[in-house]
Amino acid sequence: MTSARAKHWIIIGWLLVCGTGFSRSAAAQAVTFGSPGDPPRIVIGGGAFDVLPNYKHAGSGATGLALSEFRFGDQLWIFSPFVGVFGTGKGAVYTYVGFGFDIHIPYNFIITPSFAGGYFNGGHGIDLGYYWEFRSGAELDYRFADDRRLGVDFYHISNAGLGVHNPGVELVNVILTAPF
Repeated sequence: MTSARAKHWIIIGWLLVCGTGFSRSAAAQAVTFGSPGDPPRIVIGGGAFDVLPNYKHAGSGATGLALSEFRFGDQLWIFSPFVGVFGTGKGAVYTYVGFGFDIHIPYNFIITPSFAGGYFNGGHGIDLGYYWEFRSGAELDYRFADDRRLGVDFYHISNAGLGVHNPGVELVNVILTAPF
């Protein structure tokens, strides 16, 4: 396991462990899965791409990122499919399709692990080694009474060994999710 992947799973595990520990009375607060009554949602956000740079790879280094997603709502049991796109300050573009599921934890917080795959063009930034890349990670949101959400996400992108080399990158964003 590469150090980037290890860091990725450590952060995901930390989010899950800390997220479920908000209440000392676990019996009083229920953890639920999925959001069956939620409408489709629009997501916009911004943050940083390649936040854990490995300068052994040409073009590596943190840069700005802007993203947009459309989430279809729970269509497949607790799973919510989505499509999205992001661009970076170094001209990289990633278009993707995937699925996630909501884990509702106490005090209106939601953890949403997700997985996606899609086309990546590196622009003049880091070469990720292949045109098809996978994105995995999670977001932590606060859900307001009007169903809007404000949160942060952390993702790892790599080609899973499909390319000659596979440096992988991590990204962090602040996101706003609103019903469509």
